[in-house]
Amino acid sequence: MAVRIGRHTAVLDRPVYIAEAASSAGKKEGEGPLGEMFDRVYQDSMLGEKSWEMAESRLVKENFDLLLKKSGHTAVDICIAGDLLNQDSAANFGYRDIKTPFIGIYGACSTMGEAMGIGAAFIDGGFAETAAAGASSHFCAAEKQYRAPLGMGSQRPQTSTWTVTGDGAVLLSRAEKKGAPIITEVLTGEITDMGVKDPNNMGAAMAPAAASLLTAYFKETGRTPDYFDVIATGDLGLVGKTLVIELLAAEGYVLDDRYTDCGIEIYDSESQDTHSGGSGCACSALVFTAKYYKMLCDGKIKRMLFMPTGALMSPTTSQQGESIPAIAHGVVIESRC
Repeated sequence: MAVRIGRHTAVLDRPVYIAEAASSAGKKEGEGPLGEMFDRVYQDSMLGEKSWEMAESRLVKENFDLLLKKSGHTAVDICIAGDLLNQDSAANFGYRDIKTPFIGIYGACSTMGEAMGIGAAFIDGGFAETAAAGASSHFCAAEKQYRAPLGMGSQRPQTSTWTVTGDGAVLLSRAEKKGAPIITEVLTGEITDMGVKDPNNMGAAMAPAAASLLTAYFKETGRTPDYFDVIATGDLGLVGKTLVIELLAAEGYVLDDRYTDCGIEIYDSESQDTHSGGSGCACSALVFTAKYYKMLCDGKIKRMLFMPTGALMSPTTSQQGESIPAIAHGVVIESRC
């Protein structure tokens, strides 16, 4: 069984293998810096469906099928997934025809980290031998729900981020797979709210949650940032990443070039006009499955802290003038190459 270290960190008794990863991205994401790394790039953002929401559900279903095909599995013991839409509808409808135990989760943009942590805990606790963990989002569906329908042509401020269209998923397994990276620790964040109310400034809202969990982890383990080859948050963008560096420095921890943010990596913010960068559940999910998973498998990085962050708002709370609570969840991943 896992051993808790402090309030936020759990060390797994046995490593959980990340046996496979699958990434399916939208057209704009395919035109970005990671375009050639994705398993699949859709040129039609509707995916042949009648609505943005149905398109996202199809993304979820087809990327799960791709994950199974790549892994050689025909099924898994449990699926854990979430998205940005009301009642996790993209995941619910995407998995409804897959006859597998399912847990729908909501961590906003932290969902991929949350799903991987829960999946690892299920396997470590003996509740499953295999688990699929994934997260999705769709630019058009998210804009309609959280901000304004695209047809309104609303102006986007420079602090805003672009919601990623896509789905990223991993297959976790108790069984050893040669060369597959392993999850060794699970980090669970706490809700942090610094009073930010602007839904077009997600980086500022989420940065304190990322900084809080990072600081707690370093204090609980006695480690420092140089313990890792890569520390990747998501999806703070340019604004949020800068704030995290400042907040960690105030706690005595220096984040150097080994620290990155998935929201910065997914797009070329200047040529693609994405302002502060990328966001959405699929942002960190795609960056991890398309880029960092492969680097871990190849041994190009030996140890990584993957820590997506999420803004826990809803359209209703924003309209009622509430501030934006945020959270971060993470996993420590090590290469076996």
